[in-house]
Amino acid sequence: MAPRDIVSLLGSVTERLVIQQPPPSNGLKVGYYAAHNCSHAENIVRAAVEKASAGILAGLIRLAFHDCFVRGCDASVLIEGSDTERQGFPNLSLRGFNIIDAAKDALEKECPGVVSCADIVAFAARDASYILNYKKINYTVPAGRFDGNVSLANETLGQNLPPPFADLATLTKMFADKGLDQTDMVVLSGAHTIGISHCPSFSDRVNPPASPSPSMDSDLAKKLNQTCDTPNNATTTVPQDSETPDALDNQYYKNVLSGKVLFTSDAALNSSQTLELVKKFAGAGDWNTAFGEAMVKMGYIGVKSSNEGEIRKKCGVVNKS
Repeated sequence: MAPRDIVSLLGSVTERLVIQQPPPSNGLKVGYYAAHNCSHAENIVRAAVEKASAGILAGLIRLAFHDCFVRGCDASVLIEGSDTERQGFPNLSLRGFNIIDAAKDALEKECPGVVSCADIVAFAARDASYILNYKKINYTVPAGRFDGNVSLANETLGQNLPPPFADLATLTKMFADKGLDQTDMVVLSGAHTIGISHCPSFSDRVNPPASPSPSMDSDLAKKLNQTCDTPNNATTTVPQDSETPDALDNQYYKNVLSGKVLFTSDAALNSSQTLELVKKFAGAGDWNTAFGEAMVKMGYIGVKSSNEGEIRKKCGVVNKS
């Protein structure tokens, strides 16, 4: 996607679909910065996002997931350091930090000390979705989050970030622990229609087993075995969606049904509990609207108040006391 094509995709904030919001939480509100002396905040973030490649746009969506699922949506994933979330094993392949930093730098010039990094992450994920989905995913983002000041690498493991080898019961519980139901889990899993994955993330399905997982399409399994020549090949990447790799669309659900997904956690959705919902989104079901609603709901996880957080001056560094 050429830069000029990306720029032309983004409309004004007033054109966005206003989604029915959950009850107010810690002061989150659509249009929050218009009432807090930074009315152009979302436009400034959008200008930074417009400059990103398709791969980085996908990374911005993933960044929001990985932020919210550990300590809540508080930008703790952005903090730099040797033992922070950013250095946790599941986060080593995260991308998009430079876009968040560029947006923050521009915001500090326009309205210093006002816009949180946590809100920038939420805005950027929305705008990345809008671009990658060709204007079909378009939702308003309640804002007013504060940035956390704790970030621990070991919290990226265990019961926070769902692993790619999780079964349906594990996925359902991990999402429920964050206040998200099984429908939210199925909807948000659709983000796996964009981006890339390293070979070890799905080695349990193709290598080392001599034969692929029974639920994987045989042609895809053969190709993956050739591309990922060893189980621990951590340098090679493959598209998460081999059919429409650069679009955020409902192809993921078609891939679940046809066995053309990479992860065990993706294949798990082809089960009796979730199959009807997968079929709905693979067909005429409005996944685009559902995705926006689920992203807004996810954005309420673990929101910090002014008493619990701060507005960082630099997104990668906690303010000095």
